[in-house]
Amino acid sequence: MLKDPPLIHIDALTYRIAGRPILEDASATIDSGHHVGLVGRNGAGKTTLLRLITGQIEADQGAIRLPAKARLGITQQEAPDGPESLIATVMNADRELADLLHAADHEVDPDRLGQIHARLAQTDGYAAEARAARLLAGLGFDHPAQQRACSEYSGGWRMRVALAALLFTQPDILLLDEPTNHLDLEATLWLEDYLRRYRGTVLIVSHDRNLLNNSVGEILHLDHGKMTLYTGTYDQFENARRERAAQDAKQRTRQLAEQARIQKFVDRFRYTASKARQAQSRLKVLARMQPVVELAGEERTPITFPAPDEMAPPLFSCEDVSLGYGDLTVLNNLNLRIDPDDRIALLGANGNGKSTFIRFLAGRLAEQSGTVTRPKKLRVGYFAQYQVDELDITATPFDELSRRRPKDNPQMIRNQLGGFGFAKEKSETAVSSLSGGEKARLLLSLMSCDRPHLLLLDEPTNHLDVVARELLVEALNDFPGAVILVSHDPHLIETTVDRLWLVDGGGIESFDGDIGDYRDRVLGRSEENGGSRIKPSSAKQARRRDRAAERQRIAPLRRQIRDTEARISNLQSQQAALEAELANPDLYQDRPDRAADLNKSVAALKGEISAAEGAWLVLQNDLETADAPADD
Repeated sequence: MLKDPPLIHIDALTYRIAGRPILEDASATIDSGHHVGLVGRNGAGKTTLLRLITGQIEADQGAIRLPAKARLGITQQEAPDGPESLIATVMNADRELADLLHAADHEVDPDRLGQIHARLAQTDGYAAEARAARLLAGLGFDHPAQQRACSEYSGGWRMRVALAALLFTQPDILLLDEPTNHLDLEATLWLEDYLRRYRGTVLIVSHDRNLLNNSVGEILHLDHGKMTLYTGTYDQFENARRERAAQDAKQRTRQLAEQARIQKFVDRFRYTASKARQAQSRLKVLARMQPVVELAGEERTPITFPAPDEMAPPLFSCEDVSLGYGDLTVLNNLNLRIDPDDRIALLGANGNGKSTFIRFLAGRLAEQSGTVTRPKKLRVGYFAQYQVDELDITATPFDELSRRRPKDNPQMIRNQLGGFGFAKEKSETAVSSLSGGEKARLLLSLMSCDRPHLLLLDEPTNHLDVVARELLVEALNDFPGAVILVSHDPHLIETTVDRLWLVDGGGIESFDGDIGDYRDRVLGRSEENGGSRIKPSSAKQARRRDRAAERQRIAPLRRQIRDTEARISNLQSQQAALEAELANPDLYQDRPDRAADLNKSVAALKGEISAAEGAWLVLQNDLETADAPADD
């Protein structure tokens, strides 16, 4: 049987913005029914490619070929609105179905009515309402919510309706641009499962590692205007790139050695008559040798949470506490305790009280009743995406932090910002000019500037790319204090927390399982009725304990590496400053003694840098050895 023809064929595509090439002579083929993750650094052209595929914009050169009758669907940037119910909004997304249902209710001609019902039966139109209801339920809307008007919901919830409407149309080619941005963990887990089983062709732009591991079978990587298609999940793609980088490094080393050997021969014999022809021949060989291009790594700007001073347990406890707003009680009878080394993720659908509990811990919401105990010296760092709106867009990161730390000198301010990737130039850029990811980093820097004992993180990965999310994982694992986390990113939860608390039914209780168990619960595949909690196996409990122990074991190594990297960066800055002074030709005539001293200082700095880099290599090797999986 012949293989199905390619469904998406991208041929020598070039697209420029203001003369700058975003895609340049890029080609790729995506086969029918394949699920592909579209990845690349910010600005690589991922969203641009989706818009080119749909015809929203036109390429400067090249072509994208699709089957003539292929139905395309892409995530919308605007949320639906209006008086229609959610279920009606979703069903109306399929215009043919909406017209057929309307005609079935109003057509009086028996022959035409028969044709309408035949078409409804052919397209499974009679089951359409049930299908729309299942999609909305998976995205967090129960039956009563589905009957309410779109206009009653906030923008984030209406974006979920837009996603349900897109999925309802069942396009042949489904194009998704960051589909989990407005979802909670429960809806994200449902979407992973739905996309995994989707029968059409899927192209997903996402920074969600779990989504790319569980829902796609290929990765299309955009880098420097080119496209490379890798077979496998995101983790397999990363492994393939690392292997390729290692192979290229070896090839570069061999090539440089060969070039040096040839050049040495040429330099020695090019003016010797008997060897001149051979020397010229070798020069031609040198000219033909194409350099091996080093794979560009993703930018790794640091995230570093400052360590707090030690505090005796507990950091926080509450007895019979109720929380809410005015006369509305959201959470009842809370009896909880948080210790200095706790790592806890809050699970539960949006609207159940996770953010209410976080705001209470942050001191932004008082208890309605009950007893709360917390040390007077407890410092809490609180991160929430809505805080972006509280930033002064005309100020710089340096200004924002200086307002919060008026007693700190400028160098202390810069050190804190540097721990979150803000070099001097970026720290003096207006907030309005920062990207979404940079604003998130700024919030993380601001929330941790007082060296908090407890970090409260409410959806910290929104706007962070895959690399930044991994850096956040490392930073949280290095942080010696307590962490309470709300996130729709299963990977972040799996790699940073030791305990799960379920916020549901007006209360908070320990969830005695892992994310795999919770996924089963959300998808309704638990072994007990009604999707109730599954008791974890002893093996799963052991894995959770092992992960926690592993994080504690390698955390000191990670801290030493980051300290060493900071020291190298500082030494290199000092060296650059001295060399800039030495570049002034007047110095040698006016102050030769100063020039001599500067040269000695530069030589000393080079020695310190060399020693620090050697120490870094040793530490990095120790970390790789410690982080390597044990043999079975």
